[in-house]
Parts: sequence; structure tokens; C-alpha cells
Amino acid sequence: MAFFAKGRIFAAATVMAVLALATGAEAAGSCGKNGAGFDAWKQEFAAQARSEGVGQKGLSALAGATYATRTIAADRAIHKAFSGSVEDFMKRRGASAIISRGRALKKQNAALFSQIEQTYGVPPGVLLAIWGMETGFGASMGNQNTVSAILTLAYDCRRPDYFTPHAIAALKLVDRGALSSSSVGAMHGEIGHTQFLPGNVLKYGVGSGNLRDRNTALASTANFLKGHGWQPGASYQANMGAIAGWNSASVYQQAIARIAEAIDAN
Repeated sequence: MAFFAKGRIFAAATVMAVLALATGAEAAGSCGKNGAGFDAWKQEFAAQARSEGVGQKGLSALAGATYATRTIAADRAIHKAFSGSVEDFMKRRGASAIISRGRALKKQNAALFSQIEQTYGVPPGVLLAIWGMETGFGASMGNQNTVSAILTLAYDCRRPDYFTPHAIAALKLVDRGALSSSSVGAMHGEIGHTQFLPGNVLKYGVGSGNLRDRNTALASTANFLKGHGWQPGASYQANMGAIAGWNSASVYQQAIARIAEAIDAN
């Protein structure tokens, strides 16, 4: 899920995808602007993680994590992804193709989307818009090591307070077997078909919590939107606050609303 000053990253002119976690975790005492102090920081963070309830599997994953240079490079350039007008953003992200494919998937999976809407009050259009925008309907879920990515962002001085709770959550997911030290995802540690940050997997993931499973990811996304105030039966503009919970970039929000409306109109 993308942030905006993704602070997915969650991204633009330093916009952060605003998903507050109900946790008391605070950033470790030190941070860094390069990989030089990462190993020392991990030792500090291990004590904090242990105090937050992380078990041996999670601590082992922490010990084996490496500084994710690609994640830092992506983070520093994230603002570019959300620049320009809504129309320009939609064109860059292939909105027409998302709408076309989304309409087909809505028809092919009518029973699934009907069940999700009955359960969470969230219509198929917005779920398909997010799914298509985030991973091309599961075609590109990322190849960056998830644990290393999220720990690197928790260590990085840019916004450790935001990513520290997600780093703790990622280690807890390792303890539970939902992640492993070798699991991969997006550059900022997002997971699965619709790109959840680890803390949001813990809070909004449903069923098995395996967001690499399509049905679980879509239901979890609906649960997330419901948790952020989705109003069943209301317009997409009326539900912009819930969409903003997913990603705080205005161009992203407007694009999702327009794509969702086009899919649901079919």
C-alpha cells in the first residue's frame, strides 16, 4: 500500500501514506543516513523488539537483515511518482488498462466481490482500482527482501518513528510464520496483492493473513477501508477520507476514485 510523502512511501513531495498504528513502539535511540551504523543499530533494536514481544524467530530475522540500499534509493525518489496532475498520474499508471481489466475481473469474480461487499460494505470498484494500481492485479508484488527493507526504513533518519512500529510488526509476522527472513515484496516493505505494510497486516489482515492470496488480500483491503470510515452506499467523493487512509497523495486518491467509478459503472 502505497504511502505518499509515502512517509508508501508511501510518497510525493514527501507525503506519507498516513496509516497510524495503535502501538506504543518508539524509534530506537540512534538512526543513520547510510549503512555504516546499521549493524550496531540492529543490536539496539533487538532489545526494543524483545521488549515489544518479538520472539526468537523474529529476532533471528532481525539479526540476518541487511541494509537495503535499493529501498533507500527508492525512498529518496518517491516524490517523483506522485508529481503532476491527476490526468498525468493516471496516464503514467495505465488507468485505462486498469479499468478494462478491472471490469473483466469484476464480472469473472462476481460472487467473491458480492460477499466482500456484504461483509464490509465496500464495493468492488475501489478494491479493483487499488489492486490494479498497486501490483497490476498481482503481476508485480516486488522482489525486495521485506524484513531488510522495513528495518532499513526504521533505522533511516528520515522518518524512523513512522516505520519503527511496522518493523516490530514485521518481526512478529515472522514469529507467526506469515513472513520469513527470505520473504520479498515492494521496496518499502509492502506485502501482497494490494501492498500492506506489516503493521496493517496485523491490524486489518483477515483469515489466514496471507496477503499473497488474492481473496485474502481483497477482503483485508475492504476491512482496512471499513476501519478507516468507509460509508456503504455513499459516493467515492464522500469516501475520500477512507481512500486517503490508504495513500495520502491527492493525485492517488483522485485516480483511485475515478478508476473505481468507471469500473463500477460497467
